[in-house]
Amino acid sequence: MGSIKSSLFISLDGVIESPETWHFDYFNDEMGAAVGALMDNDGMLLGRRTYDGFAEYWPTADPEDPITGQMNGARKYVVSNTLTEATWENSTIVSGDVKSELTKLKQDVNLGTTGSAVLVRWLLEQELVDELHLLVHPLVVGKGQRLFADGAKVPLKLLSATPFTTGVVHMVYGPATS
Repeated sequence: MGSIKSSLFISLDGVIESPETWHFDYFNDEMGAAVGALMDNDGMLLGRRTYDGFAEYWPTADPEDPITGQMNGARKYVVSNTLTEATWENSTIVSGDVKSELTKLKQDVNLGTTGSAVLVRWLLEQELVDELHLLVHPLVVGKGQRLFADGAKVPLKLLSATPFTTGVVHMVYGPATS
């Protein structure tokens, strides 16, 4: 049986937008190991906007960076009802009855989401997320897109919480019903 694991960098005030502008001061070997483990999946599950950004950057990124090879070589599933062609290598479009398609896919495949806030919100509301990994940073960003906007109530249960020496806490949540 496969799974869907979603992971996000998040500030104390719930901001997830543009983590590249605020999270690097907290990145260390502990976080690197956690992020690396979260990338160890059968495939990446991406929303359209994240896919577009990644597909623009990674194919021409530094080939000496080991993450470049990992990102380009990974199996990618992009959720979109508007994308007609996925040109980044190893990419498949998931559209139509997305919940049904992802339910089938996760029977055999372990998927990980990176970013893709709109998709993660929807996955949570549809009860498709098996693990929600939040890397909570000890700062208030003050403005920007938040993970939890107005919407459905989604009960979760804490599975683990691991503090890092930088003050970041890696919190893992699962469905409250399991």
